[in-house]
Amino acid sequence: MKKTILLLGIIFFLLLILGVGIFFFWRHTSTPTENTLPSENISQEENILFVLNTTENTNIIPEPPTHTATVYTGIFELPINGTTGFASVALPLYEDHPANGNAKKLATISAGKAFCIQEENGEYFRITLADETTGWIESKYCLVNLPDILPSIVYDDTNSYSSIFRSSGYALDGITGKRLYNAKKENTRLEKEEFLMPVLYPMAKKIAQVQKDALANEDTLKIYETYRPYEVQMKVSDSLTKLMDANETVAAGINTKPWGKSWFIATQLSNHQRGIAMDVSLAKIQQTEIRQSGNYSYKVVTEHEEYKMPTKMHELSKAAATFTSPVSSKSKTDWKKAKLAPTMTEGAKKLQQYCTEHELYPLASEWWHFNDLDAREDTKAHGSNGKYYLKDCLSTAPAKEETNTKQQAIQ
Repeated sequence: MKKTILLLGIIFFLLLILGVGIFFFWRHTSTPTENTLPSENISQEENILFVLNTTENTNIIPEPPTHTATVYTGIFELPINGTTGFASVALPLYEDHPANGNAKKLATISAGKAFCIQEENGEYFRITLADETTGWIESKYCLVNLPDILPSIVYDDTNSYSSIFRSSGYALDGITGKRLYNAKKENTRLEKEEFLMPVLYPMAKKIAQVQKDALANEDTLKIYETYRPYEVQMKVSDSLTKLMDANETVAAGINTKPWGKSWFIATQLSNHQRGIAMDVSLAKIQQTEIRQSGNYSYKVVTEHEEYKMPTKMHELSKAAATFTSPVSSKSKTDWKKAKLAPTMTEGAKKLQQYCTEHELYPLASEWWHFNDLDAREDTKAHGSNGKYYLKDCLSTAPAKEETNTKQQAIQ
């Protein structure tokens, strides 16, 4: 009997030891250590949580990369240096700045000749020609390419690829749908093909202020044309005359008093040839991008929607009139007393307000046309005749101007 009790005690003791061993073995194998991988059967979210919970320094979150670019703080959106310019008239090119006295004349730059602006000093630009000749010319007689300095504006020179001129909805023979000149060029400054859209330098400064106001309201200018060669002007005029002679509806849309043909297309030299006019619409911005030229960042509008306007652009008839009657196109004040045409839309009124606040004056017969009469007055003794085509784009990325910039992080 005693032997049986002793044997049972030994068996119980051995079972107890075995049970304790099994317990500790189970605990060890079922608890993951720092190097244990999660099961393949758990979800992706659980795997991610597991990795986060078993990685040292889990409070450190890497920051996204930050790129810095320079935002230009001058009159324009990009500096004037590196901009393509054109002589609007024959201009003397001086070896040194004329203010230094007795500056040697190197050459005469012919009207329409392209150059790259290197710097501005007082009333002169230092320029470089395509043949690398460098010198100084008077800036007020220079046409400057707007896309180089105001890239946020939308440019669409329809006359340089498919003209949209019409009159009372009728096409002009030899004009409508035709390319009247070539103005789209490869622009290395902007790294894309872009239209040449030049105006005289003083007018460019005013347009910069207009666009600044528009951008503040999520609007943008959309420029359809600035400089128009004289030969093209005459072709449009001649075609419109023929259409009026052949079509009574077109004739009535133009020659109904108080209007006449010259209000809708100049029959001689116009402000487009002088470099002091722009045909422009207004659009609501829908999307923008930040791009970079050299060390400078700039904004471009990638999506927009034009405001409703009285007519389509370049509708040559009384339907496009800004006012109910003609107003002197040379007066800076007469337009203020004029009565707006009943067809003027809110978009057209808004465009007019933007432009006139910076002394760009409306044309009575075309809601889209605005003139810089100050620039006209200042250059009338030596004004452009427009008898040249613009052929070259010499734009380059702008060099940094330390005194006119600030740093901004672009995410």
